[in-house]
Amino acid sequence: MVDAIERGLLQALQIDGRVAFSLVGAVLGVSDQTVARRYARLRNEAGVRVIGAVWPEAVGRQLWLVRVRCVPEAVAGLARALAKQAETSWVQIASGGAEVLCMVQAVADTPAAESTVLSRLPRTPRVTGVSAHRVLHPFFGGTESPLTKNGPLTAEQCARLSPPTAKGVTGPVELSTEDNALLEALALDGRAGFRSLATATGWSQTTVRRRLAELRSGGVVYFDVDVDPALLGSWTSAGLWLTVAPGELVAAGEALAKHPQVSFAAATTGVSNLYASVQCPTGRALYEYLTGPVAALPGLLSMETAPSMRVVKGASPIVG
Repeated sequence: MVDAIERGLLQALQIDGRVAFSLVGAVLGVSDQTVARRYARLRNEAGVRVIGAVWPEAVGRQLWLVRVRCVPEAVAGLARALAKQAETSWVQIASGGAEVLCMVQAVADTPAAESTVLSRLPRTPRVTGVSAHRVLHPFFGGTESPLTKNGPLTAEQCARLSPPTAKGVTGPVELSTEDNALLEALALDGRAGFRSLATATGWSQTTVRRRLAELRSGGVVYFDVDVDPALLGSWTSAGLWLTVAPGELVAAGEALAKHPQVSFAAATTGVSNLYASVQCPTGRALYEYLTGPVAALPGLLSMETAPSMRVVKGASPIVG
């Protein structure tokens, strides 16, 4: 578990993964040395990581939620194999060990065969079913809105920590070899220093600073925080597959995005048209959430709950 300072630090990192520790210290009322020391502890002892990520549509790719059902004895091995793929993130074992859920980035506007994961899964031994759901619009998570709902910071403190608003992505951005090297380095450590990033790219530190600012302001790069929900007292995680009347999808998605239990929510293709990843302190709290705020969503027609048992791979689509 974490104390108030560490909860404030984690919320600050969710607002801006590269925020200066001096600013965090000023907001929290502690020294920057204290902030740096607490971050080092969270990173070394609790596995907290800041991840630099690329929004798929910004580079001509699509984001898919993929559910893979297989015989129970094959689940752990399949999850580990999927975690090793550069295309995947958030690989987790769900539904009592009966399925694996992951996010997959695939080349846009090309056959599924272009995706190693999407093309191979149906032919994988002991896989009994695969369903792929394209993410059409994120209501919460990714570049759309940083994870600022859960934490001790006030609205005024959050505003002090917020980076400049990113522009909407208007089309695929062509990345250079140096850009890709920069992004790979940030995927391993979103808080890597400019000297380290300059070494990775061959650029000067000034060029790295300028190019990273361009990629962030253009909505290409955003920062995520890999943190075990249990560290914040949330021991029960689940994926919600919701079917909502089409005319109420926007209203339901926007309402869902405001729930403090939700860490990711998006409109998707498939039989269900709205997905959410949620965390609650206990099973009872999950029950109360499902029968209260979720049941009250406008246009809700049906709901499937898939409890998450174990996260095998977190935010980064690159294996660290």
